[in-house]
Amino acid sequence: MPTDAVTDQQTASATSGSEPAAGRRAAGRKDGGTGERGALNVFSHAFLIAWVVMAAGPLIWVAMTAFRPTADFLNDPMGLPTSIHWQNFANAWTEAKIGRYAFNSLVILAGSLTGTMLLGSMAAYVIARFTFPGNRFIFLLFAGGMMFPVILALIPLFTIMDNMSLLDTRPGLIIAYIAYSLPFTTFFLTSFFRTLPSGVQEAAMIDGASHTRTFFQVMLPMAKPGLVSIGIFNFLGQWNQYLLPLLLNNEDENNYVLPQGLAALTVSQGYAGDWGALFAGLTIAMVPVLVVYAVFQRQVQAGLTAGALK
Repeated sequence: MPTDAVTDQQTASATSGSEPAAGRRAAGRKDGGTGERGALNVFSHAFLIAWVVMAAGPLIWVAMTAFRPTADFLNDPMGLPTSIHWQNFANAWTEAKIGRYAFNSLVILAGSLTGTMLLGSMAAYVIARFTFPGNRFIFLLFAGGMMFPVILALIPLFTIMDNMSLLDTRPGLIIAYIAYSLPFTTFFLTSFFRTLPSGVQEAAMIDGASHTRTFFQVMLPMAKPGLVSIGIFNFLGQWNQYLLPLLLNNEDENNYVLPQGLAALTVSQGYAGDWGALFAGLTIAMVPVLVVYAVFQRQVQAGLTAGALK
């Protein structure tokens, strides 16, 4: 056999042998990558399921226990309701004064949330859309307010409120809530106002609109997603606020807000043994938060992603 023919035959054999080997190695890499992704997906789903169980499990347990008689709960704390016991909610609403505490919280929240959103949006608009000496310094002051622990300001805050005769009053608690929420509100809305187009503002000014009219009729409606998002956060924070009311609103039990009332209910019903009323009160406190988030869920997501999308 000629030498060239032998060489061609050996080359063909080596090539044909290397192709299946390369194919097997590529398939092995592909299968290995698919296996790794599959394992990662299983781990991610398992983690999410565990997180949902840990987050929603206690809420579901509290809601189910609110419908159980106290004797049934003591016999089997983790059991399911055998009957609907609506008397727990009646006892919590009237005898435990949950209705009174919820009304106090709503009144204070109406004033504090309105003031926080109004003052925060106005301050954020000026910082974001106008250039003036001290602009950056004022913005950093608001940012620094978020990093200042509230517990360090309790004694000065108590002294100031006492000197101004605002202790154990609704206006005093409203002012404290606004001061507590204003730094984060201004910081968040400043970043949001900066993403809004400048052409609309300039067109309004050219048409003769004042700064006030431009803000309330042009820029504020455009910032609705951000306002809804930060409004939800402020609602949750002020609705669940306990430390400030404990310090500034601790004289008359009839003026307690809902977190204070729940704490008092925990002590009183624990001694009285009416666990059904206690869990019913906790359920009543949870309902407004869940309803607000369920209604405004899409707006919250839109507000958090609007800056990134623009």
